[in-house]
Amino acid sequence: MRNFVIYRNAKRVCVYTNLLLCFFIAVPAFNSYADDGYKLWLRYEPISEPAQKAFVQKVFAKIVLNNSSPTFSIIQAELVRAGQGMLGFAPSFSQSFAEEVTSVIGTPADFLILRSEEIKKQLLTLGAEGYYIAYHNFQNKKYLIIAANQPVGVLYGTFHLLRYLQSGNSSLLKPIIEFPKIKNRILNHWDNLDRTVERGYAGFSIWDWHKLPDYVDPRYIEYARANASIGINGTVLTNVNANALVLSPEYIEKVKALADVFRPYGLKVYLTARFSAPIEIGALKTADPLVPEVRAWWKNKVDELYRSIPDFGGFLVKANSEGQPGPQNYNRSHADGANMLAEAVAPYGGIVMWRAFVYSHEVPEDRAKQANNEFEPLDGKFQENVFIQVKNGAIDFQPREPFHPLFGKMPKTPLALELQITQEYLGQATNLVYLAPLFKECLDADTYAQGKGSTVAKIIDGSLYQRNLSAIAGVANIGTDRNWTGHLFGQSNWYAFGRLAWNHELSSAQIAEEWTRLTFGNSPDVIQSIRKIMLDSREAVVNYSTPLGLHHLMGKNHHYGPGPWVSEGRPDWTSVYYHQADSLGIGFDRTAKGSNALSQYAPEVAREFANLQTCPEKYLLWFHHLPWDYKMKSGNTLWKELCLKYEEGLRTVIQMEEAWNKLGTQIDTERYEQVRAFLKIQEKEAKWWKNSCLLYFQQFSKQTFPTEIEKPQGDIEKYMNQKFPHAPGIKPSW
Repeated sequence: MRNFVIYRNAKRVCVYTNLLLCFFIAVPAFNSYADDGYKLWLRYEPISEPAQKAFVQKVFAKIVLNNSSPTFSIIQAELVRAGQGMLGFAPSFSQSFAEEVTSVIGTPADFLILRSEEIKKQLLTLGAEGYYIAYHNFQNKKYLIIAANQPVGVLYGTFHLLRYLQSGNSSLLKPIIEFPKIKNRILNHWDNLDRTVERGYAGFSIWDWHKLPDYVDPRYIEYARANASIGINGTVLTNVNANALVLSPEYIEKVKALADVFRPYGLKVYLTARFSAPIEIGALKTADPLVPEVRAWWKNKVDELYRSIPDFGGFLVKANSEGQPGPQNYNRSHADGANMLAEAVAPYGGIVMWRAFVYSHEVPEDRAKQANNEFEPLDGKFQENVFIQVKNGAIDFQPREPFHPLFGKMPKTPLALELQITQEYLGQATNLVYLAPLFKECLDADTYAQGKGSTVAKIIDGSLYQRNLSAIAGVANIGTDRNWTGHLFGQSNWYAFGRLAWNHELSSAQIAEEWTRLTFGNSPDVIQSIRKIMLDSREAVVNYSTPLGLHHLMGKNHHYGPGPWVSEGRPDWTSVYYHQADSLGIGFDRTAKGSNALSQYAPEVAREFANLQTCPEKYLLWFHHLPWDYKMKSGNTLWKELCLKYEEGLRTVIQMEEAWNKLGTQIDTERYEQVRAFLKIQEKEAKWWKNSCLLYFQQFSKQTFPTEIEKPQGDIEKYMNQKFPHAPGIKPSW
């Protein structure tokens, strides 16, 4: 790819959209590199199948498009890029209506054809971001239209049509009517100002703060394109372990440069707010949220932000958690702190996302209960533009967790679901783990908050409590690696998050097939093989790392690989705190006889999980401490079942390898070889997990390994003494 530069002086960004359009017309895309994954799912590969090619040619023959705004210029540039890729030539465009026109793209304000009663009726319920794609008869001629109420909706509709065209379709048999189920669909970057990324496994941060605002890297445009193509409309640029410096005038100018680039793509910028910023950069002696001077400081800072960035989205806050400052430093509540910020951004339509990831080793309570204990009593005390951002589970992004009990416990407060796209506990960037099944497991979980059918999805999309505000967040896996995500299949998790944020009713299989078609083409054999690999992968990593409800067994600090023996330091950062293996059995008792964490769920859920006959075995050891000879539904003892699960996880990875290796002649060499090498690493790591955990737990079970598995190899002491000083994504604090 030949880089082009967008220069920016202190007052304005150059008009980059025209440069962008010229760039796509004049420069062959990515001509300096092999197919290395940089293009993500926006590859626009040549079409050879005759019926499909004829369909695309008809769509692109003559397009009426009003490119009078930056967003419409972007739409035109995307259509040019797609046409050159799929057909070898750019579409023909016109701003006026003519007989030869085949497609019309715009809003009702742009063209008379889009103001018909039929189209107006369709657009009535689609809001600012929804779109309508269909054939429409006008003045005795049929046209393909993409219509929306606002330009950003037209952009989303254009990307949907291009996705449809790339996926092997040769006709449009019925209208496409889409609008997002969740209003705020946001990536959370855990990026630091020094360009390191906490829990990042794909290189450094893509935000080059040193060169901003004067140099705007073209990669920022590619980033915005990718997000717009899957409906993501917000990005938090900075780490939740926040640095107050980003709120200084110097950095606000840098943030403005990014916001100006992102705006035409419908992508709002958010920042993390360090609660102690009034002290650190404001020269105040306190950050107490009830002190008038502190409230005035935040109001003035927010005014400054919105003067530079009129569509600034708001703040994400991690407070009184893992050493971060917060309102409790001043004996104030989370509501006091959140409401101070919410009042400052409310006049501008901004929101505050206050993280519920709050726990303390000084509290003797089960860590799984602490967030609920903190926030449930505050229900109804937050300003209406405050979201409590809740992780999918109560511990910390484990390979499998039951849904967080806070979902359904705060009916008067909007909740935002926080998912982790980066694979902190799932093999990081060398393991193929498709996360849509994990995301769906939480979204589809029934909380019984308002009776049966009260799913987490209905809580966060606002429908259960008839709320207009809704939000979902995903911790990004993006970095400076050429393929963006370290592992090529990490792209599928970015993609899956965006698609589920737009429509949480999509299935994991549907999204897997979509992404595979866009990334590897429409060969039935390739689609079938890769889709199966993806759909098997999440359960594989659960089985070879934390089966049957085990959790938090990873190595200390770096979270790389197994560490069921970790016992030093604060208890809630150790593995032994969670698995509680002893000579009698294994598992964390969260029933009434144990920590009673089950009492935080609705009675219907608590009864199901408390009863050994009805508790899903995938959560068994999350809620129960059971003897090694406990009889499972299969008839096996718990010890044997545990061994078989570890073996099953390893065998699944080997099967994934075998399936991938058969695709060597159907996938370009560079991408094929990288995935093949990473699957070999994953096989080694699955063996490592299996051997380490089973050898360690055998010390307590005192039982032999079943003959159905390959006997674990190695010495437990050797595994325990391994060191990984260069593991990526190390968390600085522990």
